Amino acid sequence: MREIIDSSRGSFKWFTTIPTRWIDMDIYGHVNNVQYYSFFDTAIAQHLIEVGKLDPNAAEIVGLVVETSCTFKKSIGFPANVNAGIRVVRVGKSSVRYEIGLFIDNDLDAAATGYFVHVYVNKKTQQPTEIPRPRLLAINELKV
Repeated sequence: MREIIDSSRGSFKWFTTIPTRWIDMDIYGHVNNVQYYSFFDTAIAQHLIEVGKLDPNAAEIVGLVVETSCTFKKSIGFPANVNAGIRVVRVGKSSVRYEIGLFIDNDLDAAATGYFVHVYVNKKTQQPTEIPRPRLLAINELKV
């Protein structure tokens, strides 16, 4: 596991904004830890759909999350806008490692950082396969 060293806003390549919802909150008054992973997944999916031309319903090749991690630095509350930044630190023939930073509103330092490793598989056979070219081009734009 590679530790995420730079968690500053400027170190991420692409952002999307995800508003927190009342239902995201737990009894302690902050966004529940499981929602952070949802924010990670939403940011990556949004990028793949918008930039990588992914049609989740029609795609024959999909990226499955095989490894993930989150480091919590500061609680996120409601209401807030979570600005999820993503970057790519490793791309293989069938896999990619994304790093994600979650920023509250206009904060410059991440409230949480984490990573997702996607392995691309054929949806029917579930066997690893090459990353489709449109996705690969979008992924490579995020490399640091």
